[in-house]
Amino acid sequence: MGASLIGLALVVALPLLFVLLQAVFPALPSESFRTPFAHWAEVATDSRLPGLLANTLLLGVGVCLLCVVLALPLSLLRGLTDLPAGGLWDLLFLIPFMLPPYIGAFAWVLSLQPRGYSSQLFGFSAGDFLFSPAGIVAVMGLHLFPVVYFALSRTLAAIGPRFADIGRVCGATPAYALLRTILPLSIPALLGGLLLVFALTIEEYGTPAALGRRSQFLVLVTSIEEKLAEWPIDLPGAALLSVVLMLLALGAFLLQHVVASRHPVASVGGKHTARAVFALGPWKGPAVVLFALVTLFAVILPVGAVTATAFSKTLSGSLAWDNFGWRHFDAVFSNRSGALDALLNSLALAGVAALGAGLLGGLAAFVSVRSQMHGRRLVDGLSILPTALPGMVLAVGLILAWNRSWWPFPVYNTPIVLLLAYVALLLPYPVRYVSAGLRQIGPSLDDAARVSGAGPFRLFRRILLPLVAPHFLVAMLMVFAIASRELVASVMLAPSGLKTVSTFVFNQFAQGSPGAGMALSVVAIFSTSAILVLLARLWRVDAR
Repeated sequence: MGASLIGLALVVALPLLFVLLQAVFPALPSESFRTPFAHWAEVATDSRLPGLLANTLLLGVGVCLLCVVLALPLSLLRGLTDLPAGGLWDLLFLIPFMLPPYIGAFAWVLSLQPRGYSSQLFGFSAGDFLFSPAGIVAVMGLHLFPVVYFALSRTLAAIGPRFADIGRVCGATPAYALLRTILPLSIPALLGGLLLVFALTIEEYGTPAALGRRSQFLVLVTSIEEKLAEWPIDLPGAALLSVVLMLLALGAFLLQHVVASRHPVASVGGKHTARAVFALGPWKGPAVVLFALVTLFAVILPVGAVTATAFSKTLSGSLAWDNFGWRHFDAVFSNRSGALDALLNSLALAGVAALGAGLLGGLAAFVSVRSQMHGRRLVDGLSILPTALPGMVLAVGLILAWNRSWWPFPVYNTPIVLLLAYVALLLPYPVRYVSAGLRQIGPSLDDAARVSGAGPFRLFRRILLPLVAPHFLVAMLMVFAIASRELVASVMLAPSGLKTVSTFVFNQFAQGSPGAGMALSVVAIFSTSAILVLLARLWRVDAR
């Protein structure tokens, strides 16, 4: 409890406290507490606020529904059947997380706009759909459904088909056994994944900004960006809208907590059972086709558009052989403008952030799920709060918190503040995933450990950690993949002279050179994928 609270206080509570103070005291940057609540009436009476709230909720709920539609059948096949090449599909579904959302949105624009790639290859375009609310939901759903897929498929693999087999012995049909046994046991993982998707959707800036402005589909986060980017900068107004986002995320968290607490489940007990799966038999072909179709739209098409742009000599040129070349990749591998340095910096920072978020998230999940200590709900709430803030607002909170002369050691304008931002933004992944795994483990193991004289640390290290290791590994890999391309916090907090992949790509777009940015994105995707494959193989060797 002490380690969890100290870590969460430094990483989460401190910047959020300064955001709340900024919302109340508009003169906080000058260290003055005069005229409190001066901006509250102005924000509350803003005629755009109801529309912003409605659009934000519509986007969050719509993306959650699409993620369920995509992830549920895929998770059932991956977790419960002998699906061919299951590890390959997992790796492919991780690729969208390595692609920054604004790059993915730009790739869809290049593909579906008039005279885009789809028009050149197949003779059709879908620009009107892409720039509509439904198009925004589709793009974000294809990007975020792996959050639910990985949480749910790992839980279903832990559950296995044995409960459904018991139901079949008792006379249930396969469909009835699935609905009454396996799916109810997977509710914690499904709710945890959907909570992350909802929070990530309402705080995402890149896709709504790139696709929503044309149709005037504005959400809270785009309004916050306007207050931070347009002169005069309105820090109090941005902080107040951030508080509204926090309330939305807290409402989703409370709903998830109530539903999960009313349906406690445990599928892992003290007796070891070998993992068994259903045999697909003649359904292997259709299952592979389903995975291939989702991979086509979620991975191949956006990554293909990014790759085509990286190889194109000019963006205005068509998909013709004479317009393809290695010019942009030559610039990357020759380290012009520090492209390779940016890649190495991103990989190093992402690795440290994955370790930090994994350790702190594992502790927080253990305290909130398996302990009976007072304050465990506070730990759970603090661990999910970062998803309620846009990255830019959390970055502002870190600036306000750590850019103070009275700190005994420098944090602001060093890589440490960037690592704090990564850990804070991505902490909910290990917390939610490990929590879902812990909820599947029956309390009999805890009782047996205590009877045998084991304390909480030994219980966690020798019993619980090996059982939740698959959830823990997936969470850390996702943190690594997302941290390696995080944009907003990197742009606002990266110290002078330190480049990352996201800041390099962002600067290339700002300078009118998207080809070089796309080329580095392709290199980053393949290098990160290679690292993830190596880590997964090493984990399997150690497990054996």
